[in-house]
Amino acid sequence: MLAPVTDASVTVTPVSSSRDRKRFIDFAYDFYRDDYPAWIPPLRQDIGHTLDPKHNPFFEHGEIQLFLAEDAQRGLVGRIAAIVNGMHLETYDDGVGFFGFFECVEDAAVAEALLDAAGDWLRDRGLTHMRGPTNPSLNDTAGLLTQGFDREPAILMPYNPPFHEDFLTAYGFERVMTMWAYYVHKKYVKVDKLRRGARIVRHRTPGLHLRTLDMDRFDEEARTILDIYNDAWANNWGHVPMTTSEFERLAKDLKQIVDPEIVFLLEKDGEPIAFSISLPNLNLALRHVHDGRLFPFGLPKLLAYAQFGGVYECRMPLMGVRQQYQGRALDTLLVLATIENGPKHGYDACEMSWVLDTNSVMKNSLEDMGGVVDKQYAMFEMSL
Repeated sequence: MLAPVTDASVTVTPVSSSRDRKRFIDFAYDFYRDDYPAWIPPLRQDIGHTLDPKHNPFFEHGEIQLFLAEDAQRGLVGRIAAIVNGMHLETYDDGVGFFGFFECVEDAAVAEALLDAAGDWLRDRGLTHMRGPTNPSLNDTAGLLTQGFDREPAILMPYNPPFHEDFLTAYGFERVMTMWAYYVHKKYVKVDKLRRGARIVRHRTPGLHLRTLDMDRFDEEARTILDIYNDAWANNWGHVPMTTSEFERLAKDLKQIVDPEIVFLLEKDGEPIAFSISLPNLNLALRHVHDGRLFPFGLPKLLAYAQFGGVYECRMPLMGVRQQYQGRALDTLLVLATIENGPKHGYDACEMSWVLDTNSVMKNSLEDMGGVVDKQYAMFEMSL
């Protein structure tokens, strides 16, 4: 049995019951409700499934311990998760554990107590570094918002108060990666320039065919995308391959919201070599589901806004080109197709996120076409 961690008036207790798990989930909704209008409440059901070993295949190789912070005067004042990602350790063998689901009131003592608890738990498991935030991995919602607090995040992107970065750096964390969210609007994108570039790409790499997602073969298409993704991203910072079961869960979730007209596969001589996935930005509808509950009133609101013009933007969270075809600007074709097809199906703009700071080619490409930086995110790490 894990023991509580006490720091002055702050007590941090490991979550060990379904009641406390519910309190852990509920805390974010209470914390953000009144003071942070840009925060979009995720569906409570989705968060519950993410933290449930019965629903989330992450637990096949990973472990998560939740903690709650309380004090006698204010009640619940924060939460954090300590995370062991088995696939990360198998890939890198670097002694890195993770933290996530970090929320706390503007009180440095609370933040310190929560981070102490997470760090001690990871250290007890032989880990030497703590990195985050990840909820629970880089293949999920990840990163700390560091610029762009006045604007709502796109679907599956995080939100947090500005002072969370201050707490992390004061505790001893250092930024290890910066990530960018680019906003591309049909009014300002330089489509002609993109089209000229696309013609050059097709001339240099003959035999290319671009098509949209075939929903009648969804499972087969999903397996193809997973294969390309794990190959394309193998050398990217922090990348951990998705297991088959993790991707099957993701595909099952995305199938409910995906619009095949903004998902593309690129083939060369009939072989799939690249893909891009854009998703309707359902946060534009979720912002009207104020408490994250679908029933009894949330679902009608969500469906109404999603079906009657309330979702007019999309987000491109994933793009991949097989390693043997990288360096040929094939991403130009995928971006152009999204920009051309999006407005035809009701999407006036697209957020491209996130883009690693080390990916200068993609950053330059997005800026050249008229994209603008909308938000900045970061990952932080420290030695234990």
